[in-house]
Amino acid sequence: MIIGTAGHIDHGKTSLVRRLTGVDTDRLKEEKARGISIALGFAYWQQPDGSVIGFIDVPGHEKFVHTMLAGASGIDLLLLVVAADDGVMPQTREHVAIARLLGIEQTVVALTKADLADGARLSEVAAEIANLLAETCFTEAPILPVSTLTGDGLPELSTLLAGKARETKARRGDGAFRLAVDRCFTLQGAGTVVTGTVLSGSVAAGDGVVVSPAGLAARVRSIHAQNRPAERGMAGDRCALNLAGPDISKEAIGHGDMVVAPSLHAPTRRIDAEVTVLPSETKPLAMWQPVRLHHAAAEVGARIVLLGDETAPGGTAPVQLVLDEPLAAAALDRFVLRDTSASRTIGGGRFLDLRAPERRRRSPERLAQLAAHGHPDPAEALRGLLSLPPYHIDPDGFARDRALGAETAGRLAEELGLVRIGALTMLPEHWQALAQASAARLDAWHAEHPDLPGMGLERLRLAVAPRLPAPVFRSALSRLADEGALVAIGSWVRLPGHEVRLSSEDEALWARIAPLIDGQERFRPPRVRDIGQLLGHREEEIRRLLRLAGRRGDVHEVALDHFFLRATLGEMVAIAIDLAGAHPAGFNAAQFRDRLDNGRKVAIQILEFFDRHGLTIRRGDLRRINRRRIDLFGPQPAMTDGGEASPVGRPDFKSGRGRQTVSGGFDSHSLPPIP
Repeated sequence: MIIGTAGHIDHGKTSLVRRLTGVDTDRLKEEKARGISIALGFAYWQQPDGSVIGFIDVPGHEKFVHTMLAGASGIDLLLLVVAADDGVMPQTREHVAIARLLGIEQTVVALTKADLADGARLSEVAAEIANLLAETCFTEAPILPVSTLTGDGLPELSTLLAGKARETKARRGDGAFRLAVDRCFTLQGAGTVVTGTVLSGSVAAGDGVVVSPAGLAARVRSIHAQNRPAERGMAGDRCALNLAGPDISKEAIGHGDMVVAPSLHAPTRRIDAEVTVLPSETKPLAMWQPVRLHHAAAEVGARIVLLGDETAPGGTAPVQLVLDEPLAAAALDRFVLRDTSASRTIGGGRFLDLRAPERRRRSPERLAQLAAHGHPDPAEALRGLLSLPPYHIDPDGFARDRALGAETAGRLAEELGLVRIGALTMLPEHWQALAQASAARLDAWHAEHPDLPGMGLERLRLAVAPRLPAPVFRSALSRLADEGALVAIGSWVRLPGHEVRLSSEDEALWARIAPLIDGQERFRPPRVRDIGQLLGHREEEIRRLLRLAGRRGDVHEVALDHFFLRATLGEMVAIAIDLAGAHPAGFNAAQFRDRLDNGRKVAIQILEFFDRHGLTIRRGDLRRINRRRIDLFGPQPAMTDGGEASPVGRPDFKSGRGRQTVSGGFDSHSLPPIP
């Protein structure tokens, strides 16, 4: 257990810790000269059963409240020290308010300097303390008169604290590791050492860690836990970690940094939070009000963005905190707000969402999400978020921001029966709703457009709910295709039973056209007018049939009335890739023409077609290959979590000036589906 002292300056906090543990926590020369605590002090109290109780002794002067805040975060029990001769003083009240804001639940009151007061005075001060703690969670806190000079009351206080330590439940160690750094120094023969309280998880010698928010990678050489050498540091321990790494030094690690498991390194500068304003404040919080934010051992500047109505003194409301510097934190961590002059504490609360949006942050949907984020049970919080629009979440990000361990995250997914789609997850009922909506929309589309082989992927994504990001929707379609619910080919989506067939007359005509644009003449096929003359058909009839074949994915219209077989286009892509490999600076139209044994005009039309689709990138007379678009005209790979390669996935795409879009989100010169 970690015990933290609190109380007004010169009320005997350090003397009391020294009498309990035998350790003088005032280690600085200035502290000894002035007789007051300036920095955090640490002491350890060995128990008969072999356990160790850690003490954090904090300064009581009003100028060092920020130091007190750094020590108060992470303690299990507050030892409130009140001198019998002074009674309750300003810092006594402020320290109690801070303890409440930090969520500390256990308190023991030591009524020090009891040898300087008679029974009546002790009763009077005890009544003051009881009034101060009334209507708080500390109402039942025991008050013990003690004297560090005579030793009166110390045995009783020692017994009480030891009993509290035995009763205190150990912090859960199944989370991911986090340690709040309150000291960093160089130890001769060891190197850089950081000390702090382990907020969650555990760490072992040899583990890799990251110093956040700077992102410095390090390895744990050795560990001291509760002032003893240890192989592992656990949640709730005071730990000293000997760190090693190429960028690790005393100067590189600052007070307030966080040493975390590598998976947790994701600092933030915008946090949605729940704030309680102290009743002692005279004004409500204001929009963009500057404050000092204290979290664990860190202190950063911030501004408040109100997300609801005016937050009056004594009230609680959601706000957004826009930070001056990045902060390493976790959801539901406690924090305290002080004014910019560091003269008073304004309020505090807990973080809700570390990835706060900049837009629509006050919408009813967003406020409902924050209410779900605030649930202390991660399973209920996750269920609540997935039950609200947009009905999906990044489970890895959720686990990271809550500092959950891998086992806990896996258990949550299994408990809720989550359906994983790419990088996101959904509740099973919403996944079924998506599948049913997709099937219903495709069925209606086929009824309206029986001559089309399917519906454009992007058009379908925008037509069904819940709406998923494009890469994730591709993953969802892949899953539905694996289940046999639909068929996804290229950028077309259709139901399994749907099929487009040409009429017998069209099939017969296509059988005569196909050989004309294949074989030896495939790189320079005749145009629509020439095909009509060769076959004795009207030009309009040939054009209609070729564009219908284009919808089926048989051909591409590279230029006006100039159609190439899809397989031929694939061959030409391979030639362009080969030329790009042989000419790293880029290949020109003449080189491409020679490889095709084609005319310059047709070669340029083909290259311009590639340019429009982003397959080639032109700089002057030279072209390079955009390898992200190679799959456009070759064999379509299986759908992945990657982005939409084909530009026709976007309903606003047109392949050239004056081209008209057609049903399905495609235009007459766009990439057709693969047969």
